[in-house]
Amino acid sequence: MHNALIDLERYPIDRPDSLRYQQVLRETREALHARGCAVLSGFLTPQGIAELVAEADGVADKGHRSFGHTNPYFSEDDPTLPPEHPVRRFFPRSNAFVAADHFPTSGPLRRIHDHSGFDAFIQSALEQTAFYRYADPLADVIVNVAEEGNGFPWHFDTNNFTVTLAIQNSEAGGSFEYAPDIRRGGEHFDEVQRVLDDTSDRVHRLDLQPGDLQLFKGRYSLHRVAPLRGKTRRYVAIFSYVEEPDMVGSPERTRQLYGRVLPIHLERAGLRADNYLD
Repeated sequence: MHNALIDLERYPIDRPDSLRYQQVLRETREALHARGCAVLSGFLTPQGIAELVAEADGVADKGHRSFGHTNPYFSEDDPTLPPEHPVRRFFPRSNAFVAADHFPTSGPLRRIHDHSGFDAFIQSALEQTAFYRYADPLADVIVNVAEEGNGFPWHFDTNNFTVTLAIQNSEAGGSFEYAPDIRRGGEHFDEVQRVLDDTSDRVHRLDLQPGDLQLFKGRYSLHRVAPLRGKTRRYVAIFSYVEEPDMVGSPERTRQLYGRVLPIHLERAGLRADNYLD
């Protein structure tokens, strides 16, 4: 049953007229306004966490593991720019993503995503009139799998709104760090450079716990996951939302993250509504 996965007493997303719903919505909006990020601690029940861990364990070997170096925009180097420019700053990247087509509608991850009121609550919390599920068949609902030594360097998301659900942590490391709204209204390369140089005062740090739901505006906020320590794999589910319908990832970035592309990625290449680098 759906209500065995989500703590609906604490987070009654299926009862928008309730006083508790309005309180949660208000607190979530306040956090997003103040910090560009909101965390709903204990969103899942213990059973929900256990079911998601089991599902992630069952598909972890299907994750596309990639190692290399990337800049914050997942783009190529541009030798016409100065060496210190953020486009020319490349960092080690090691991670694995289990693509969306490995998660059936009957599984716990899809059941949470399709739960009554889930999308509506996220949309209300983000205060968005234009709000769509990411149409990418490989990336609308995914799980990030990270092992000891893994991390994800500073980057911007392709999709505007990202909702993450912590499933399992490693023994140590793996903190989420971000600089909110650094790219709002433009690239602001000077601010990005300060984050990369570790001289920015805009960086926040979060240590999410299994069952925590996080709302984040990742297209505009530079962010990273610190390297992990310990033998336990870190699992984080990612639900993605955008401001335009039918949006999918670019072929280059999709191949980087999932090791493959589908015809839809090639058909819609270059059709994004914004002009950001990635």
